[in-house]
Amino acid sequence: MAALIFVPSAYAQQPLTARDVVQRIKQNIGVPWTEPTVDTFKDGDPATPVTGVAVTMMATFDVLQRAAAHGANLVITHEPTFYDHFDKLDVLEAEDDAVTAAKRAFIREHRIVVVRMHDHWHRRIPEPMATSLSRKLGWDRYRSAESEFVYRLPETTLAELASAIRRRLPAPTLRVVGDPSLLVSKIVLVPGAAGFDRHRQALRQDVEVLVIGEAREWETVEYLADAVTAGQKKALIILGHIPSEQDGMEEFARWLGTFVKDVPVTFLPTVDPFWAPR
Repeated sequence: MAALIFVPSAYAQQPLTARDVVQRIKQNIGVPWTEPTVDTFKDGDPATPVTGVAVTMMATFDVLQRAAAHGANLVITHEPTFYDHFDKLDVLEAEDDAVTAAKRAFIREHRIVVVRMHDHWHRRIPEPMATSLSRKLGWDRYRSAESEFVYRLPETTLAELASAIRRRLPAPTLRVVGDPSLLVSKIVLVPGAAGFDRHRQALRQDVEVLVIGEAREWETVEYLADAVTAGQKKALIILGHIPSEQDGMEEFARWLGTFVKDVPVTFLPTVDPFWAPR
């Protein structure tokens, strides 16, 4: 009787590379992949075999160190790695910037590959950052039928709303603009750093409170302060960029793990660097 010979598939023979992981993301993201985009490799060799994937909100030096300690050499980050939306390195390297040099040296030493996933993750419907944040805040059942970003909560004061958010969300430096006693129930979520135009358009809706990640203080913050002075019943709650989108990237890690099973996929939360003195 002829012996049965098992021939492993070519797919099984080939190690999973960082480029392979990105290709699977493109195939599963559920929205058209468009160029130009910031969703590109930021450092390292895309052909590197992957030992583990670390998903994070921001590829800080601290996150890179923890990824290496976990045995993960592919870091998928939502926000930039090198302090610029497009991760431009020309000026930093021309100036021999010591912080950049130390970070890149660590990446090379540990054969880490860094790739960004921002634009296309935001384009999914429902938008993952806002829906993940609302789930963390316990607001799912209050989502408005008119928009995935608008919530109709039981009426409360602005001060009570801010306190409730702080209890649910690690945001030690949460800041508020507006009358603490203002009665509010209509909230719009705009996580991250969407910019003044997006913030202003969000406030044009039938809402009282704009909840954001961050903003320039001479744009959105000044605008809200002027709205209050003008007698409008508007308010602003600033969570911090990392707290506002952290849960959305934890959801990305869960989603990625549904089709990348060859290696461990780990979510590494980014530490919020801000702290409030007592």
